[in-house]
Amino acid sequence: MEFKRVVITGLGAITPIGNNVEEYWKNLMDGVSGSQPITHFDASKFKTRFACEVKNFDPNQYFDRKEARKLDKFAQFALVVAEQAIQDSKLDLDIIDHDRAGVIWGSGIGGLNTFLEEIRSYATGDGTPRFSPFFIPKMISDIAAGHISMKYSFRGPNFTTVSACASSTNAMIDAFNYIRLGKAEIFITGGSEASINEAGMGGFSSMQAVSSRNDEYKTASRPFCKTRDGFVMGEGGTAYIFEELEHAKKRGAKIYAEVAGGGMSADAHHLTAPHPEGLGAMNVMKNALSDANMKPEDIDYVNVHGTATPRGDIAELLGIKEVFGDHAYKMNISSTKSMTGHLLGAAGAIETLAVLGSILKGVIPPTINHQEVDPEIDNKLNLTLHKAQKREVNAALSNTFGFGGHNASIIIKKYSE
Repeated sequence: MEFKRVVITGLGAITPIGNNVEEYWKNLMDGVSGSQPITHFDASKFKTRFACEVKNFDPNQYFDRKEARKLDKFAQFALVVAEQAIQDSKLDLDIIDHDRAGVIWGSGIGGLNTFLEEIRSYATGDGTPRFSPFFIPKMISDIAAGHISMKYSFRGPNFTTVSACASSTNAMIDAFNYIRLGKAEIFITGGSEASINEAGMGGFSSMQAVSSRNDEYKTASRPFCKTRDGFVMGEGGTAYIFEELEHAKKRGAKIYAEVAGGGMSADAHHLTAPHPEGLGAMNVMKNALSDANMKPEDIDYVNVHGTATPRGDIAELLGIKEVFGDHAYKMNISSTKSMTGHLLGAAGAIETLAVLGSILKGVIPPTINHQEVDPEIDNKLNLTLHKAQKREVNAALSNTFGFGGHNASIIIKKYSE
């Protein structure tokens, strides 16, 4: 069968470095760090006391007080960025076919704030089970997709993908596939996460997965640097309107770019560590290129998973060199987690937005905070260190890898008739 083409016609974002798309793009290209001492809770007794929090987010600006109490923060983020994307797309909700419009969202953890609050309340009480009737509906990871679909009466496919840090990339690939197979015309897709709390920080810290550079928090996220010691936790959300090309053209939509293809793979290796030879990373990028019917030379920029973990950065670059060969030295590579931190299940969504910005603006966002060369990393690769670089980008790839060995890559390219 002939696949339908899928384009991006709407955008929305709340991030640690900007609460809308243009602010995010500007700070990304300027190399702004979103890391700060934690304000969401008293972290004074924690090994790691900083994170990339969303700034100046007041749910009461978007929801009435009663509604806000029924929504975990990850769902609040999802609803706000979905509305931004709907407004940006200029979709006429009165005339679209709501049966062919769906929501596929990504979140690796979901309502961790709600879970923590409810269990804390029970544990500090007298043992009487006084749980909120909204405990479960606020906590479950799928609820963000449910809320979005109810708000806009999107009655097509509706679910949430959960694959750790690959979740939102998986969501976007699923939305892409449903449209190109002719099963829907419009999707709200992307992802959100809000896990900067005692449980989230404590859990990742006990695994020694997060940086503990409390005195250097602004520069703590150091992908590819010899002194890297783990990722910095982030939060936020990003939403897209994915639309079938002819549907978008018929309504005169603004088209940002085209979704070219997506790949998935598994490391099948370890609970949290990547395959040491980058096997999963290699396979997922090959799968994405094959799906997009593209050659390695067609890719101008790879936004890497690049978490600044000691083994992860090395394994991913090994995979890139294996897939791209000599072309690996001709394209740009960067990790925007150096600025935004790691948004966990929402990482793919926010980083695909970085890829889209590089295509639209002809600028590669930098990898900041690099201070010392790691002899185990091939520094002949263009890792876009310190400052953004101007470059025409026709196609770019975004990698996301999750605990459990889940890998997902998506390719975005310039739209042309």
